[in-house]
Amino acid sequence: MTNKKNIQYPNYGQQAPPNGGQGGRVSIQGYEGSFHQVAAQLFYGKNVEVIPCATFRDVIKIASNKKESDGGVMAIENSIAGSILPNYNLLQKSNLKIIGEIYLQIRQNLLVNPGIKLEDIKEVHSHTMALQQCYDFLDKYKWKLVETDDTALSAKHIHQHKSKHIAAIASKLAAELYDLNVIASNIHTLKNNYTRFLMLNREENADEIENADKASVTFHTDHSRGSLARVLTKISEGGINLSKLQSFPIPGSDFKYAFHADMEFDSTEQFNEVMKTIQPLTESVKVYGIYKRGLWK
Repeated sequence: MTNKKNIQYPNYGQQAPPNGGQGGRVSIQGYEGSFHQVAAQLFYGKNVEVIPCATFRDVIKIASNKKESDGGVMAIENSIAGSILPNYNLLQKSNLKIIGEIYLQIRQNLLVNPGIKLEDIKEVHSHTMALQQCYDFLDKYKWKLVETDDTALSAKHIHQHKSKHIAAIASKLAAELYDLNVIASNIHTLKNNYTRFLMLNREENADEIENADKASVTFHTDHSRGSLARVLTKISEGGINLSKLQSFPIPGSDFKYAFHADMEFDSTEQFNEVMKTIQPLTESVKVYGIYKRGLWK
């Protein structure tokens, strides 16, 4: 096994790598070679071990269990499709804290087994969303398009079956893991397609992050007239940039809403002062995490 002491972890503002860099393991949604694994490697380093999960619920469940993992990585929003609302609910019900984030450009590639040429391809397999993202490229050919459960799993299958007439659409990491050739790269139509991934850790392990400049918070007011406006005014007066505000219905209420807010600031002291000013204006407030703004990769 690679000596973890030699790993160079990117300076994305995260706390120490999982388990001090000694065999860190994080849960991800999807299979090995998925974009979740790409995000995990960008944040923690190439040698971070991933635990593939079928659902986001499983990601949270395993990330919350110290016997199974050192944390988790979960997609939360996409620049085209928007917020993944169920994942906010999963986060709210968990004991996990956000310790960092990555904005990853989703680059789709056409993968084949070694020696296979474009004229050999008869079918293309991938997740339905990946196929949709690549229609402009795929429309140039008369290939049969087959929807699958996962991009990386499609790559794994054509490798395992030594397919001579089937290609997969997946990440370059999947090509590396399954010994496939990238026969056409960046075949997605919309090039400005980013997914934001949250890095999650259990509350007892989420140490204070040096030079943190972003926080994720949830709150709700008494829903009287102007109550939300008063909170937002205090945030603005405190010099904090509200980069995201997402509303959620409160279960069991008559169309009352809680709000998820992403706040950007210059120092944690500034953030803490603003939190003190909005506390009396809210009925409930919870901080999901104070961390460094993620880089766009």
